Amino acid sequence: MKKFSTILTESKNTHMEHIEDMIFNEGSVGARRAINSLRNLRDMLAGNSSQKVNASVKWDGAPAIFAGIDPSDGKFFVAKKGIFNVNPQLFKTQADINKGLSGDLRDKFTIALREFSKLGIKKGVYQGDLLFTKGDVKADTISDEKMLTFHPNTIVYAVPATSGLGQRIRKASIGIVWHTSYSGRTLSDMTASFGKGITSKMRQVPSVFMDDATYRDVTGNAKFTSGETTKCTALISMAGKMLNTISGDVLRMIAADEELKQKIKTYNNTYVRAGEPFPNPQKHVRGLYQYIEAWYDKEIETKKQQKTKDQWIARKKAVLGKVFGNVGDLTNIFSFMNIIIQTKQMIIDKMNRAGSLRTFLKTRDGFRVTNPEGCVAIDKVEGAVKLVDRLQFSYANFSPDILKGWQK
Repeated sequence: MKKFSTILTESKNTHMEHIEDMIFNEGSVGARRAINSLRNLRDMLAGNSSQKVNASVKWDGAPAIFAGIDPSDGKFFVAKKGIFNVNPQLFKTQADINKGLSGDLRDKFTIALREFSKLGIKKGVYQGDLLFTKGDVKADTISDEKMLTFHPNTIVYAVPATSGLGQRIRKASIGIVWHTSYSGRTLSDMTASFGKGITSKMRQVPSVFMDDATYRDVTGNAKFTSGETTKCTALISMAGKMLNTISGDVLRMIAADEELKQKIKTYNNTYVRAGEPFPNPQKHVRGLYQYIEAWYDKEIETKKQQKTKDQWIARKKAVLGKVFGNVGDLTNIFSFMNIIIQTKQMIIDKMNRAGSLRTFLKTRDGFRVTNPEGCVAIDKVEGAVKLVDRLQFSYANFSPDILKGWQK
């Protein structure tokens, strides 16, 4: 069993997959990675991990901001995503920002350039998610308690107005959570390190509220009881036994077939968008077949030339044949996925007790209590995977009934 490390190094902090999707992406290797990640998180929450687990909290901040030193000229900059493109857009001066940005984004990057330049960054690049700038922090009353709130994306974060944390936020011109650092001789060859200690490398200034995303149990309430540890262990064991019933050839076929793999994920997302749990595995497979059939039929109807129609009909038959010919293995794959989700949710529910900030969703009728987005499990060998409560956060992210921070 591979151990968690305090730092994970990869080429870039790219899109991370949900832990339950790893079986589709990487076959049996991804499934084992998922099991190992959950086992290590269980050990962390049980208090008997032989090596400190590096789990980071997923903050629902926006936009992503990079700040650091350009190796080519030694100058400080801030940047959006795309920093590692062939021709990156780096903002080193106010003139750069005025030329490249407009509106609210220009205002936020103006503050970021001014304030992050005070942090004493001498080398490297850091990536974080913006929480707020000065005008974003609001005074609200929630359940008869005076709170300071900020709403960068889907989740509203709230802190008691008179608390020490509230006073720090009130004094700050900008707030950010740093989660990734980069090093390298050029921007294009930089490697990413996920881990704690980013803010310890920076100068602390009152005008910048910042934290790194390291998981901390600040309440003392986020530990498994012996009964919870036993239950989590049983689920992990069940996942391993279910994995052993699935053909490795089928798992490799799905992982290599982008068309089928994306159809499976898109179909799964129909449940997420509707805020509904996945059905029993047998019904799930039947629904997948019907979904794929209907999707291709709709595409075929749009084709004008018979030759093109025939090509799409052939694609439809090929994909449906892979589903129909592997019903038993697909049923067990969805059973495995459901066990991983159940274990993940148990871990998320416990970790949600650790935070000091309260989290809400904003509707047209007021605030609704919600859980944080989730966490990221980081392993030096296995990689980084995200654990997100998709029935709550992902549904809210998709739902038009939940007001987003960028909606004015």
